[in-house]
Amino acid sequence: MRSMREADRVIVLDTGSEDDTVARLRALGAEVFEEKITPWRFDAARNRSLELVPEDADVCVCTDLDEVLLPGWRKALERGWTEGTTLGSYRYTWNYNPDGSEGHVFWQEKMHCRFGYRWKYPVHEVLAWEGEPEKQKRTRLDGVFLEHHADESKSRGQYLPLLEMSVQEDPDDDRNMHYLGREYMFYGRWEDCIRTLKRHLSLPKATWADERAASMRFIARAYWNQGDARSAEIWLLRAIAEAPHLREAYVAMAKLKYAQKDWEGCAYYARGALEIETRPMSYICEGEAWGSLPWDLRALGLYYSGRAAESIAPAERALALSPGDARLKENVRIIRQKVNKSVEKAL
Repeated sequence: MRSMREADRVIVLDTGSEDDTVARLRALGAEVFEEKITPWRFDAARNRSLELVPEDADVCVCTDLDEVLLPGWRKALERGWTEGTTLGSYRYTWNYNPDGSEGHVFWQEKMHCRFGYRWKYPVHEVLAWEGEPEKQKRTRLDGVFLEHHADESKSRGQYLPLLEMSVQEDPDDDRNMHYLGREYMFYGRWEDCIRTLKRHLSLPKATWADERAASMRFIARAYWNQGDARSAEIWLLRAIAEAPHLREAYVAMAKLKYAQKDWEGCAYYARGALEIETRPMSYICEGEAWGSLPWDLRALGLYYSGRAAESIAPAERALALSPGDARLKENVRIIRQKVNKSVEKAL
């Protein structure tokens, strides 16, 4: 509610809180409506909440209770919301690493004009434009930052049945098929993961290279967890070929080579990841690929393949990105010690 102070009105649809959430929100100035959504689905709940917004509203900003807009968002939104804008995208930090640094970051689109949009899909819902296609106008809202502070103890058990419902409702929808396969992966249902993601890749609508590459990476992960390293490697190579502009598959391959103690391969694929310097704006981008991990893998690959002197720079870069990591500190110390001894011996 503090982060929403810059809004003209705050409207909340409470769909079943059993604590003092409603009273606390009202005490802080929110207009709270209480309704049950049966059967439960996220798009129905969001569409109902949108119906509660006054018709004279210009821009709707949709957030959840575990999300916080950083101060100054209102002015940044007004500055970026140019004539004819219907949908705004903004920087979204989905999670944080244990050391407090940003993890998964991408650009989200949940700021929209009052009319013309409806929420779609039972889960992982998105805004669907219902107006004339040529009248939809997306605008990037630089300076708007939304942070997600999730309760890690909260169950995501409802996601899987809702995703299965989504696929049943539209079996040709590539997005939901990808999400369902990923969810099976989270549950460790490896065969279901592989089958569903292969189905995703076969769909005519599955043309976005980034998402296709992600499906290939997840298939590789499933095969790896089944003990099939060869199939895992084949699918990671396919992922790299599908989207060579993304770091994630290179990092996954470097991790596989590390596990196999193929140090040359580990260094090679880590370098491939680091040569990609532009971080994508989509949700496909994973935080670990843009943190210390690829630098760490590069350093380890070089060190264990007999190139200790070359491993100093990436090891130090890894430590700079994760300064609180005791293992990385020790790695830098060991590498420096080894290189210094080699220099002394040469002299």
